Amino acid sequence: MSQKTPVFLLKTKSTPGDSYQEQFSSETDGFNFEPFFVPVLEHRFKDEGLATVRNLLKTKAIGTGFDCAYGGLVFTSQRAVEAFTHLVQEVTGDDRWPHLQDIPVYSVGPATTRALKAVPQQPPLQVFGEHTGNGETLAPYIIEHYGEWYKDRSIKPPLLFLVGEQRRDIIPKKLMDPALPSDKFIRIKEVVVYGTGVMKSFQQDFTKLLQETQDRPARWVVVFSPSGCDGMLSALGWLNESSGRVGDDFHQEDRKTYIATIGPTTRLHLVKNFGYEPDVCAEQPSPEGVWQGISRFWNEAKK
Repeated sequence: MSQKTPVFLLKTKSTPGDSYQEQFSSETDGFNFEPFFVPVLEHRFKDEGLATVRNLLKTKAIGTGFDCAYGGLVFTSQRAVEAFTHLVQEVTGDDRWPHLQDIPVYSVGPATTRALKAVPQQPPLQVFGEHTGNGETLAPYIIEHYGEWYKDRSIKPPLLFLVGEQRRDIIPKKLMDPALPSDKFIRIKEVVVYGTGVMKSFQQDFTKLLQETQDRPARWVVVFSPSGCDGMLSALGWLNESSGRVGDDFHQEDRKTYIATIGPTTRLHLVKNFGYEPDVCAEQPSPEGVWQGISRFWNEAKK
């Protein structure tokens, strides 16, 4: 292709590096993409949750001592790490800082792990679970790893789980499953440290990018969550104003913009709520999974 194909990634760009940018910035197998990040969600720290965690840190209630309220931390979101880092920076250099290098800190994947390893503490935090990738896999890993960490205690100390307003309850359910033997059962406390909402400027920002790339022969949109789907479809001009669904005048064959979803939950949201079947649903929720889905779609379209 003489022109690069825009790929609109409806997410906030991860720092310090974003694996989706890396995946879609180099020409591979004849496909030459140009990634654009379009943030959909904005995150706001929750004062009440921050105050709770701040107090736990200042009173050294998180640690390996028998008198500590919590024996470890769990993170499944970079935003939760940002909130935690905000608190750490408040007390850097303060004698009351609890020095958390002796406790296990559990992370759901590479991006969250990178953020945790950047937390300004010396010695650095001990982070585990990067290889798990999701809460379903992280939970049994925690049960085994945490059990070994506190193998001298028949009743394990509770874990502190920093979360957002919207989250799944897989990890608490698995760790506090009544069917677990007493030496495997782990009580876990969730503290909401941030909230999430659709950015007011999202539809306007996305519309501007569509206008700037309207001369390209093809474009892809990668959707990472149900949030913002209505704004995306409205910006594309595909929604019927009266029904709020993709209109009958939408013609698949006349378009040059294609939609890929990160997984089945977002695909089902588009189908059920907007009557739209995306072109690609990634088999794996990863940069490679999205790329493979798009390349497979295009290779089949050429036949």
